Amino acid sequence: MFALPRARLAVLPPARLAARGFSQTHTAKTVVSNFAQQGKKIVAIGRNYSAHIRELSNEAPEEPMFFLKPTTSYLQSGGNVEIPQGVTAHYEVELGVVIGKTGRDIPQDEAEYHIAGYALAVDMTARNMQDVVKRKGHPWSAVKGFDTFTPISAFIPKVAVSDPNRLTLTLKVNGVTQQEDSTAHMMFKIPRMIEHISSIMTLEEGDLVLTGTPPGVGPLVPGDKVECTLTDRDRRELAALSFGAVQRQGGYKFAP
Repeated sequence: MFALPRARLAVLPPARLAARGFSQTHTAKTVVSNFAQQGKKIVAIGRNYSAHIRELSNEAPEEPMFFLKPTTSYLQSGGNVEIPQGVTAHYEVELGVVIGKTGRDIPQDEAEYHIAGYALAVDMTARNMQDVVKRKGHPWSAVKGFDTFTPISAFIPKVAVSDPNRLTLTLKVNGVTQQEDSTAHMMFKIPRMIEHISSIMTLEEGDLVLTGTPPGVGPLVPGDKVECTLTDRDRRELAALSFGAVQRQGGYKFAP
């Protein structure tokens, strides 16, 4: 695993933080600097952009649908995604939400108090494996959970993001733009996601919620170079993420 750069967190005025039992100092130390190491889970929302639903011929969910990824899948910017033999690995760029306060049954109007900040992420997917397990009705854990399958940027303090619903996600492969869309097109907004997830399982400090990917997903092959950016409505860059793709040596081999 790796250490993310320290960043200053200013989520709420101290009085409001204290009123909710939220320690700014503790959060800055454990979440901002170490969420990729100390977070217990990655909760990934699926099918949250209608155009992406259409490109994969899926059905739109009536409520947020999600799956879990292991934190061992995190990959530092500048590293390499390792593609297992026999796997067709697709990129999916996403906005990540870093949880700063543990909570259960969180109502939408309280969701913001549980957010410490954000991150730029890519949810790598073993697409040909996914096609097989979907037909069989099997879980997706292996499809999403390979080591290196969640490239992640540095932490973005909440104060740096004026409106998470007006951000632009961009992903380029070998210099060619493949994904570019606005978080305004998310079907389920962040407060609804947090409400739904926390009604099923407790969200803990340091957890990451991936909010879904826009259209344009596609395969990576060994030798590819990926560059991602997250920008705000004023085109100010909030985060950048880059990584390569290599063939994994050894380990699991997919044979459909």
